[in-house]
Amino acid sequence: MDSLSRKKSSTRRQNKERSEQIKRSMSSNLSDEANQNRKRGMVLPFQPHSITFNDITYAVDMPAEMKAQGVTEDRLELLKGVSGAFRPGVLTALMGVSGAGKTTLMDVLAGRKTGGYIEGSITISGYPKKQETFARISGYCEQNDIHSPFVTVYESITYSAWLRLPNEVDPATRKMFAEEVMELVELSPLQGALFGLPGVNGLSTEQRKRLTIAVELVANPSIIFMDEPTSGLDARSAAIVMRAVRNTVDTGRTVVCTIHQPSIDIFEAFDELFLMKRGGEEIYVGPLGGHSCHLISYFEGIEGVSKIKDRYNPATWMLEVTSAGQESDLGVNFTELYQSSELYRRNKQLIKDLINAQLAYGNNIGHTGETLNTMQDKTQDLFNAMGSMYCAVIFLGVQNTSSVQPLVAVERTVFYREKAAGMYSALPYAFGQIVIEIPYVLIQSVIYGVLVYAMIGFEWTTEKFFWNLFFTFFSLLYFTYYGMMTVAITPNSDIAAIISSAFYGVWSLFCGFVIPRPRIAIWWRWYYWACPVAWSLYGLVITQYGDIQTKLESQETVEEFLNSYFGFKNSFLPIVAVVIVGINVFFAFVFAYAIRTLNFQKR
Repeated sequence: MDSLSRKKSSTRRQNKERSEQIKRSMSSNLSDEANQNRKRGMVLPFQPHSITFNDITYAVDMPAEMKAQGVTEDRLELLKGVSGAFRPGVLTALMGVSGAGKTTLMDVLAGRKTGGYIEGSITISGYPKKQETFARISGYCEQNDIHSPFVTVYESITYSAWLRLPNEVDPATRKMFAEEVMELVELSPLQGALFGLPGVNGLSTEQRKRLTIAVELVANPSIIFMDEPTSGLDARSAAIVMRAVRNTVDTGRTVVCTIHQPSIDIFEAFDELFLMKRGGEEIYVGPLGGHSCHLISYFEGIEGVSKIKDRYNPATWMLEVTSAGQESDLGVNFTELYQSSELYRRNKQLIKDLINAQLAYGNNIGHTGETLNTMQDKTQDLFNAMGSMYCAVIFLGVQNTSSVQPLVAVERTVFYREKAAGMYSALPYAFGQIVIEIPYVLIQSVIYGVLVYAMIGFEWTTEKFFWNLFFTFFSLLYFTYYGMMTVAITPNSDIAAIISSAFYGVWSLFCGFVIPRPRIAIWWRWYYWACPVAWSLYGLVITQYGDIQTKLESQETVEEFLNSYFGFKNSFLPIVAVVIVGINVFFAFVFAYAIRTLNFQKR
């Protein structure tokens, strides 16, 4: 007995030493940098969030092939009432045999499913999940590493930061955060390397994986889903990727990974396991423990399950002893065993505790009920409102221009004939063409104005409504006249369309939305005043928000912010109104003059 005890003690010491070696190879001095990792990537603060799900069922319409084989049900269930919780600072492995529903569950939780039927509850820090706002605090690393092959690592991460971080993050902070994320996933030495084409040039497979993680991490999410981050990698490459994943978790984020048959060192890098069997049912949800002791203890406690061999991979053993064949041989149902276990009851209680905890700021996750005008306490709300105005002017305006150009080109040919016949002179014809567009544009402006004004939720005062209608009408009208003018000064509508397209880009650039006027280079600022769209946005924004005294997070009032950031002054409104009318007169005059003076007909 003493000899046996000494042997067991020796084996435990060897296992412990082996585990420590594995952790060192996985972490690469991670223990010395743990505190630093919690600070790295934290230039921008984020709110840690848990995600809980209870009795989640996911089904799709029954495939026709299965119905042809005699299946009578209308739906095929892929997930059958699964429940669990993923928490900040905890790395969770989502595992199971092929067809168990690992990726399906992750897609349902992440909101990536575009079809099917979902039942059950999903909460974020105790509040019901709403996909519109959940997307702002979550990231999803797909199994396939898809990036442009012709950009560098630094450019990929920086572009993601510029496109996904809030506008109030200043450029210096944005750049610093991108650099810290590169350091976090150990890509700083490769920041100048091109992504390249897989199997041809560029980054290696594990470097591509780390870039995929970085591109999502730079959006500053609280919850990150990763689909097979080590798929297709050798042991060394997988360890490097998992070190990047571990660094991400150590910042306090919630990270969930689907994983398929990992090596022992990869498997034991996880904190918790969510194990599923074929058919979409969970059979173990809980901590792994040191050397997977909790997992091993649970399954070895089931009568008939073979004990794990010394130094055998717990992940492989777990999948083997829970296979459908083993389940049949033992005459047990692992799902029922789990649901009758103390572990299941603890998990259900954990879900309730997390829901009731209502972590700080959790109520903001579900905040999607406002319309734009009632949300005036953040600069982002103003940018959103201005963006809607910018899109309306540009897209509707360009549509008006492109619609009128071919018609004017056809009518001009008729005009040449009728003018040569002495039926009328050029100016009455031009006047008729100009005036007839007014009622059509007015109807368009009223329909658009009433619908959009109500849907966005702008302030319902007579003055503000008619000012909005005024600037919408004259903005769409000058685009119409611009289309007529470009046809009148060019030989045909094709050339007119080419010229128009060139100006669309310039107008968008200098309108004051993409680059505010105070930030335009001084030697180009003159063109802002020559840009018609700039006057439209000036009028639309200032008439809606120019008198608002609500304070923003910067402690400026809305009126003060519009003046300091965009250079918009409420007192300038009369001049803006006169200029917007003047632009219409100018385009109409050039059209009339060109019709009277130019003749592109060759005879």
